[in-house]
Amino acid sequence: MSYGPEEFARDLGLHVPRETIERLEAHRRALEDWSGRMNLVGPKELDTFWRRHAFDSAQLVALAPQAKRWVDLGSGAGFPGLVVAAFVANEPGTSVHLVESTGKKAAFLRAVAEVAGLPVRVFNQRIEDFGAGDGPYDVVTARALAPLNRLIPYAKPILDRGAIGLFHKGADLDAELAAANDVLGGALGSRFRADVLESLSDPRGRIVRVTRVP
Repeated sequence: MSYGPEEFARDLGLHVPRETIERLEAHRRALEDWSGRMNLVGPKELDTFWRRHAFDSAQLVALAPQAKRWVDLGSGAGFPGLVVAAFVANEPGTSVHLVESTGKKAAFLRAVAEVAGLPVRVFNQRIEDFGAGDGPYDVVTARALAPLNRLIPYAKPILDRGAIGLFHKGADLDAELAAANDVLGGALGSRFRADVLESLSDPRGRIVRVTRVP
């Protein structure tokens, strides 16, 4: 059975406007085109765009419905950053900043943002150099970037300015949380709280919500 935009909207449980689907379809087509020239996603991954990638990314929007300013670390092929941008594009004053150190991937992100009309700004630099970026932000995201004990230090300058972190994680989350205990507990000079949320797209997956403890 094929899985496409109709199934995506049904499982997400949100009203998904036609314009949003068109923006996501522009992303999918660009992935198909560019992946033949550079390593963005594998051929089999293109077949799971709507179920595995778009759905997994889009669920973050419902977790921060009032957020206006988002930043995505290590954006790569645009998950979740470009997908989030497709959903918030019609909301006044929204912006999604994408941080990607690889020049070719940054060029891909800019190309999709232009063709799909997304409120995106791409920063072609290392996360360590990005720091707090052009903040403050409401939400910082990352998917398949690094384990929590490395990810939280990357995001700390952003979290310290009031953002919440929404990070995709998999079945090894318990080990990651244990390894990040010192980082969460104040080893960086700030204490952070990590709440584990269910993933709508993968029964083995989780979303970790990280907030700075005052």
